[in-house]
Amino acid sequence: MQAKFPSESLTILTDLVLPSETNPLNNLFGGELLARMDRAASISARRHSRRITVTASVNHVAFNKSIPLGSVVTVEAKVSRSFRTSMEIFIDVWVEDRESGNRSKANEAIYTFVAVDETGHPVEVPAIDPQTDEEKARFEAALRRKQLSLVLAGKMKPSDATELKALFL
Repeated sequence: MQAKFPSESLTILTDLVLPSETNPLNNLFGGELLARMDRAASISARRHSRRITVTASVNHVAFNKSIPLGSVVTVEAKVSRSFRTSMEIFIDVWVEDRESGNRSKANEAIYTFVAVDETGHPVEVPAIDPQTDEEKARFEAALRRKQLSLVLAGKMKPSDATELKALFL
């Protein structure tokens, strides 16, 4: 299976924040943003694997900046690293200033998706060949995040987490 570039999985969803999607402070509901990020990540994982994909976990979400009613929100997702059957998807959320049109980063998230066949059994996915400095940094960090997750879940011994140990040497 030939490796793919992260850019091949890039998914960009742009939408407007409507009144029915806001909380009493007139900001986008966190759950609504999670759903948008999940959809973008799902498309990204599908583009990379060309298989059915399912959300395995939401590894990290940062709600750094509220997104007000009427804002234009752009969710950008792409595969940062793939493993045997899973893919880590890094998601950046941008909000556009209504007057200037300038974009600023509002939030980010990391999701994990697994590629499956028609019966729901995991299938192998292509490797990732990062190109940009940002893609390379996210690629390298993905293995540390995966090892930390496995250690915390009791599926890996801390002594076997080589990437995590390297941080402390």
